[in-house]
Amino acid sequence: MAVTKALVKAIPHEDLSSNVQQWELSMKYENDSEGDATYYTSTFTEMAIAAAPDLDFTAAAKGTFNLAALTAMCPVSQWDAVFASQVDSVITNPVVNPVPDQDFAVPGS
Repeated sequence: MAVTKALVKAIPHEDLSSNVQQWELSMKYENDSEGDATYYTSTFTEMAIAAAPDLDFTAAAKGTFNLAALTAMCPVSQWDAVFASQVDSVITNPVVNPVPDQDFAVPGS
């Protein structure tokens, strides 16, 4: 299983001083390559808010944020676990639906 992930969206929400107060961030996960039987994709989104208690993000001009800083605002370990669970339930161990036997005869009739 070759999982790739990439930040695909980063939309800054600025105040009147041009400091970013919120970031809308999306990360796309892909398992294997498109066309492979094991291909699966999912996109996760986070709204990062400046000065939130669980975030190390201080309002600043959007040009001061690099890819590493934006990625650090994402709950990547949580998303990793969710994506692994999705791949497991859809690709590795999919639910097998029962098949009806239309020809079954009721015993003792």
